[in-house]
Amino acid sequence: MKKVITHNGRFHTDETFGVAVLRLALDEPFEVIRTRDDKVITTGDIVLDIGGVYDPGQGRFDHHQKGGAGEHANGIPYSSFGLVWKKYGVQLCGTKEAANIVKKRLVYPIDATDNGVDTFVRGTRDDLYPYLMHSITMSFRPAWNEEGRTPDAAFLELVDIAVKILSREIVHAKAYGEAKKKVEEAYERSEDKRIIVLDGPYPWEEVLSGYSEPLFMVGPKSQSSNWNVKTVRSEVHSFKSRKDLPAAWAGKRGEELAQITGVPDAIFCHNGRFIAVAGSKEGALRLAWLALEHEE
Repeated sequence: MKKVITHNGRFHTDETFGVAVLRLALDEPFEVIRTRDDKVITTGDIVLDIGGVYDPGQGRFDHHQKGGAGEHANGIPYSSFGLVWKKYGVQLCGTKEAANIVKKRLVYPIDATDNGVDTFVRGTRDDLYPYLMHSITMSFRPAWNEEGRTPDAAFLELVDIAVKILSREIVHAKAYGEAKKKVEEAYERSEDKRIIVLDGPYPWEEVLSGYSEPLFMVGPKSQSSNWNVKTVRSEVHSFKSRKDLPAAWAGKRGEELAQITGVPDAIFCHNGRFIAVAGSKEGALRLAWLALEHEE
């Protein structure tokens, strides 16, 4: 059986996801050994996050040596996860485009955190900070006063979860390419590009945020016969919309919303005024046009 070796002691997100990649990419089971013994390290078929060598041809994926192991195109230094993904990402995703989506969503943040690269600035609250993959990793480590939980067992437990997360990210990355084309085609077909109508529950936010005109998206609600009206955000990762739904709709539902809007099958409008729901495509389109014409 092959041996995959990483360091012992406190585990980190990068080698956890590096081992998860190997679980998905290798055609045979392998033993995971956590050690800092140089003699043992030399016996590894694959060594990551330890050993001081980056040589993918020899199965060596460390980034702690002097000068590191290079950087991504955006300047973020590689961690062991990024190095392993560089070798196996396209194999797992099937296309470079899908592999790059996973890299953007998952690899960059983990590599940045492991190398001490700040990716967040202080937000609008001093008492709140994003809960990151690094936060999950810390929660799996044994607490200082916890008995019966070993770092080795906790590490393998977290690897199982990392495999599931990575597998789901790959599924979504593969699906995104087709969805992106459908959203782009819907944009091109639209006569008034302030309202974009989609024929499926595609991931659309990043695509439409890349165009200057769209204000609202109208599309079918996933696993439902209802239709959504959603606002296009000023920036895809922001909660600020280019144009909010009318304030009078906020929190209204059913008959009350139908009376206010004049749309008989209007169902609901969120208090945040970024989504409204109707029972039909025609109803959702009517809500979108009303919102477009409304001035606060």
